[in-house]
Amino acid sequence: MRRIALVDVNNFYVSCEKLFRPELEGKPVVVLSNNDGCVVSRSNEAKALGIKMAAPWHHYRALAEQRSVVAFSSNYPLYGDLSRRVVDVLSQFVPRADLEVYSIDECFLDLSGQPKADATELGQAIRGRVRTWCGMPVCVGVGPTKTLAKLANFIAKRQAAWNGVCDLTRILPAALSGLLAEIEVGEVWGIGRRLVPQLSEAGIHTVAQLRDADAASLRQRFSVVVERIVRELRGESCLEVEHQPPAKAQIQSARSFGEPTTALEPVLESARAHVVRAVEKLRGERAVSGRIEVFLETNPFTPGEPQHHPVRSENLPAATDDVLNLVGVAARLVRAMHRPGFRYHKVGVRLLELAPRAARQAGLFDAPPERETKRERLSQVLDAASQRWGRGAIAPGTAGLAGERSWHMRRLALSPAYTTRWADLPVVRT
Repeated sequence: MRRIALVDVNNFYVSCEKLFRPELEGKPVVVLSNNDGCVVSRSNEAKALGIKMAAPWHHYRALAEQRSVVAFSSNYPLYGDLSRRVVDVLSQFVPRADLEVYSIDECFLDLSGQPKADATELGQAIRGRVRTWCGMPVCVGVGPTKTLAKLANFIAKRQAAWNGVCDLTRILPAALSGLLAEIEVGEVWGIGRRLVPQLSEAGIHTVAQLRDADAASLRQRFSVVVERIVRELRGESCLEVEHQPPAKAQIQSARSFGEPTTALEPVLESARAHVVRAVEKLRGERAVSGRIEVFLETNPFTPGEPQHHPVRSENLPAATDDVLNLVGVAARLVRAMHRPGFRYHKVGVRLLELAPRAARQAGLFDAPPERETKRERLSQVLDAASQRWGRGAIAPGTAGLAGERSWHMRRLALSPAYTTRWADLPVVRT
């Protein structure tokens, strides 16, 4: 039987924050989204207080003061670094080709190459090593398909009797049916909130009922995706472990402002900064972009304010990863879209029509080779500076990265970047 494991870090963002603050163990802790707007991660203690995922934080401020809830702003450099460390540990249990990084806190491991290994023992070994080496608590779910592995992980988290590891491949069919009959259908990977009421109308309320439903009828009524989920629940593998992540169709960088602004210059600064971030990702993919798109947004949730949500794009003469070229195009698009009097609260940049850099086709009016070489060297210097001194150490034009700007993200409870900035390294005093 094929065996796929899903390793998921429990309450990932909160676990990252608690790693360097052991005094927070047993206390309610939450992590907030950009500009400290919504709850994006909760400790078990915060969940017990009724704090909901994705709920606006201002709804809970009174509760937070009464129950001493500790709130952190999102610290993405810390979370990204700790995620990479967890992946490095997991790659010691399976070949890297059998590991899929599904998200910042989840990885699929294909255990099919280890048919004699006891999956429960292996899962406990994974939990122990990740906890010891990275300080992160994880749960492990094992199943014959990715959907069942996801479901097994859900069971391992919710039911203490499993001790953090649930292997559905070792459960007898009758016992498995009883287990799935106790789980609501909305907990299945791929069944969204909008689909749950529709399935309920069809008499499907539990995972067991979804598994036993007629797959062809569900495909006709809903979609091929639902049919695929049903087949996966029956143990038929329809989703492969992606050993290599698929090539990106686009790269986006966007973020809400700390404070809305009517002025042009802050919007230009933010757009330039987003181009720099997007090009960093582009070069990391070893790709070039053939089109750039820029969008501006006012806040649709501010009653009584006039709204403006323009989007403009421009095809590039030749696909490129030249940050100076792309910054210039983005600035031109922003100037064409900006309207005085509107309070903009977000700007974003998308790089589209991506292609491998090695396959880049030269344009008829490209710069001479010697100039291209100089620009490539400049891009390499910018990349190296970002890696050594942090993003924005060197930026083209007035990218607004030196010092605080009105458009910078509001993060009033930001923890130190304990593992990615020398000045924030924890100090042990004896």
